[in-house]
Amino acid sequence: MTSGPLDGIRVLEFTQIIAGPLGCQFLADLGAEVIKIEPPSGEPWRLAAQFIPLESKTFIGLNRGKKSLAINLANEKSREAIHRLVNEIDVVVINYRPDVAKRLEIDYETLSAIKSDIIYLDNTAWGREGHLADRPGYDIVVQAFSGMMSSVGKVTDAGAPQVGPAYADTTTGYAICSGVLAALFHRERTGEGQKVETSLLINALTTHMSAFHSVPVADQIQRDSFLQMLSESRDTGIPYLDVLRKRDELLKTAAQGNVYYRVFETADGAIAIGALSASLREKVRTTVGFEHNRDEDGYDPQNQAQLAIDASVIAHVEGIFAGRNTDEWERILTAGGVPCAPVKFVQELLEDEQVISNNYVIELEHELAGPIKMQAPPWKMSKTPPAPRGASPTLGRHTDELLAEVGYSESEIADLRQNGAIL
Repeated sequence: MTSGPLDGIRVLEFTQIIAGPLGCQFLADLGAEVIKIEPPSGEPWRLAAQFIPLESKTFIGLNRGKKSLAINLANEKSREAIHRLVNEIDVVVINYRPDVAKRLEIDYETLSAIKSDIIYLDNTAWGREGHLADRPGYDIVVQAFSGMMSSVGKVTDAGAPQVGPAYADTTTGYAICSGVLAALFHRERTGEGQKVETSLLINALTTHMSAFHSVPVADQIQRDSFLQMLSESRDTGIPYLDVLRKRDELLKTAAQGNVYYRVFETADGAIAIGALSASLREKVRTTVGFEHNRDEDGYDPQNQAQLAIDASVIAHVEGIFAGRNTDEWERILTAGGVPCAPVKFVQELLEDEQVISNNYVIELEHELAGPIKMQAPPWKMSKTPPAPRGASPTLGRHTDELLAEVGYSESEIADLRQNGAIL
């Protein structure tokens, strides 16, 4: 099997939960040898919803193709082993707090003194500066702080925000991978290692695109009005749901009345359409069969009278869509040149024809769990195709092998185990 483009690159991973493990899984997919450092008790994600001891579905999904070194970093003998191993490493990926990394002697300053061309990817929740820098953070709290949660604007009956997939974590996983790749490219050209930083916060902000941007000539009045409303609402203790309603009324985004870019319920499910140009909107009107003044001169989506017209059109079109099932609408819309797709559940997609046709599902054999299916690497490459090395490792599966590689004898490994330094 052809090796991936990172064949020969060795990565030492000090990460847990989602963002770091996902980013390092991408590196493993691309051919790197990724050594995952775990405490002897196992990474927390191994312990969440275990279906067999020390194995969880979530852990398996984020750690394929890696090696596991189960080692107690608080043990002095373990630190010596890590430092020996660093001599053979190209990349370190870490998501510890700065004080923890320094105390455990795995901070950038310590490791770059051992190997000067090391690439050190440092991922945090909040970034390394500012009053939140030392605060721990997970996807849900960064979603809350970054505006992702309020952008969705949904709450449960109990008043708690509904959070979907771990958007801040998963986007950060991609940033970790791309940051390492850029640093490797720089090292290839110059021989220099470096420290690379990213965070859940910056990646969450990136997903907002123009909503986060400030273009005063275009949005200053609207932004000032919104911020004044928000300040007054908080001063007077207005409930969160009411603030969302005020926000929606004040901003009156075009999407609220956009009959061309939304999900419609059908007779047996739901279907999404997306038409963002005048020509596509005309195809929607022609194919579905309704009239609307969206592309006429003078159309103003923030005018109250126009909002009423838009709402009436949406209600009318909702009734049209409810009269046919999803498969019928997919055929009709596709024939009419309208971008569309049925609303599916993720559990359906392992056997979906489109997913299978693109080889987006791979099958692996896990040492304990047996055969598993999961999503393929997110790239196809004609010369160096990514090829996962295997399923996720069992806890400590490669501890002895890796220590022997850096000169430890069988008796020394046994002594480390006897002293609680390794599993």
